[in-house]
Amino acid sequence: MADRSAPQHSTTRQQVLYLWLDGSSLEEKVVGWAFHDGTDGAGPQLPDTGEPGKAPYASGVRALCDGWMLLQSAQLMPPAPGQEHLNAYLEYEFVFERRVEPS
Repeated sequence: MADRSAPQHSTTRQQVLYLWLDGSSLEEKVVGWAFHDGTDGAGPQLPDTGEPGKAPYASGVRALCDGWMLLQSAQLMPPAPGQEHLNAYLEYEFVFERRVEPS
C-alpha cells in the first residue's frame, strides 16, 4: 500500500512569456517582451535570434506555433475622452505560458 502521507513533489515548472504587440491581433509584430523562467535556466530556452535584445518571436502566432499556450489576451478598452493620443504603456499585452520538466 502506498504511503499517502508523503508529499508528492512535481518537477514541472512554469515559464511565462509576455509579448506586447503592435495591435490587438496575435498576428501583429512584437514591440516588447519579457521572459520569466521558473526552471532557473534548466528548462528549454527561447529561440536564439542572433541579436541581443531582439524579441524571440515575430508575432504572437509564432509563439503559439512553438508550443506556448495563451493565458491572457489584451483587454480592449477605449481611451477616456481627451486621452486618445497619449501613450503611457504598451496596451496590447499577451501572456503565454509553457510547463516544462527541468533537465
